[in-house]
Amino acid sequence: MGRIIEITDMTSPFLDPYARLRESQLYHLYEPEEGIFIAESPKVIERALDGGYEPVSLLAERKQLETDMETRRIVSRCGDVPVYTAELSVLAGLTGFLLTKGLLCAMRRRPLPGPEEILAGARRIAVLEKVVNPTNLGAMFRSAAALGMDGVVLTHGCADPLYRRAIRVSMGTVFQIPWTFFPEYEAGAKTWKGAAGIGQMTKDGKEAGGLPVQKKSSGMGLDGEPEGGGKDGRGKALKREFWPGAGLSYLKKQGFRTAAMALTGRSLRIDDCDLVNAEKLALVFGNEGDGLREATISGCDDAVKIPMSHGVDSLNVAAASAVAFWIFGNRE
Repeated sequence: MGRIIEITDMTSPFLDPYARLRESQLYHLYEPEEGIFIAESPKVIERALDGGYEPVSLLAERKQLETDMETRRIVSRCGDVPVYTAELSVLAGLTGFLLTKGLLCAMRRRPLPGPEEILAGARRIAVLEKVVNPTNLGAMFRSAAALGMDGVVLTHGCADPLYRRAIRVSMGTVFQIPWTFFPEYEAGAKTWKGAAGIGQMTKDGKEAGGLPVQKKSSGMGLDGEPEGGGKDGRGKALKREFWPGAGLSYLKKQGFRTAAMALTGRSLRIDDCDLVNAEKLALVFGNEGDGLREATISGCDDAVKIPMSHGVDSLNVAAASAVAFWIFGNRE
């Protein structure tokens, strides 16, 4: 059941992921390989293990490790990884907070799939445009998984679904529903840079599923120019944002009807029968403060509104997504 290691040195570098490294540092920890993230509580860790994520180490409260059967079962599932342990008060001093059910797990990230993999066979997907609050993001993932969405695609500028708080709020559903990022820029050559910069290149350099395969890169195309291609009048390389223009076009080429969750003069009621019965539908949600960009709204096939009362004109994006997923999701 793992290698139990009593914490005697609070400055040990092996404890850095739990005590001293920020989320961004964890993300870049093993570059050019994928970084790590922290999963919290036995239930969430188990869902991550079920999703194929590899544990690096565990941080466990001694009492939980000795007496709690769920904790012991999760630790056993993690194999021969180091399990750092101490009293709860010591761990609270180390991490700065009381551990949820006394268990944290550092886990390796996995290469993200390309959007074509998320869309293949999907009928209902959510597209998130610059949703920056990890709490909202986690809640949206939980609703998407529970209410029958087939996948989630995020644009550049969204919070990371593997932030600790996003994982915790989602109750680990970020490990259950397929998701990925659209690239930040349109490809100027045969490669493209995803928002998370993760993926692989095909051997012959060809595109897959209508999009160039994601490649971890410095943002340079195969021609040595910044990805996006083209130059302005002064010879400076241009970068074309992938979203919303190319992203919406790609969704439509894959057969998706695109619906912006926005209040406009042309907005359909969320229970519009034609929309509910659409064969393939992509629901697009915007930033918490600014909502969707005008270019996104005008580029979508439809705009959708949730009828409200008492003069209220909008809902929190997480609440609005739950309503939309209930209406449109594929549920048994």
